[in-house]
Amino acid sequence: EESAASTGFLSGILSSLMHKGGITVWISQQRKIFPPALKNFGIDPASVIFIDLQKEQDRMWAMEEALKTDCIAAVVGELQELNFTASRRFQLAVEKSDVTGFILRLNPRNNNSNACLARWKITPISGEQYDDMPGVGFPRWNVGLIKIRNGNPGSWQFEWIAGRFHYIPAITEE
Repeated sequence: EESAASTGFLSGILSSLMHKGGITVWISQQRKIFPPALKNFGIDPASVIFIDLQKEQDRMWAMEEALKTDCIAAVVGELQELNFTASRRFQLAVEKSDVTGFILRLNPRNNNSNACLARWKITPISGEQYDDMPGVGFPRWNVGLIKIRNGNPGSWQFEWIAGRFHYIPAITEE
């Protein structure tokens, strides 16, 4: 559930990064994303270069090299583990090229320290059914900011409607 939610939320972010025809490199061990589903987020699947590599070390190398390329919009790497040294190398590549990098941690064994600017936890929440719309409603997420350099953690809820994120205000009980 969390993997699918993270991928969906990330697709919404990529949509805004790629809005002017940018390219994204998506590196994984085994592609879990269904490319035509990216159209729901305004992304042309032909604008995403999918690279499937079996070894984690190969995926980290490919991600670092892609992050050094300044002619793409973003790089997504699906990794299980991430040590401080590798994360620092990614951060230095991002700072040099201005390419946005995302790491999807899939079933990590530990949440060790890393050099990433922010750490997020994305979880799905139930969609709201609207009167004139059958089905389960629009995709919704609880977006938790676990760590941010020079900032404060927090949690927010968003919904994807009409090609963009909409903030869902917290309901306060009086």
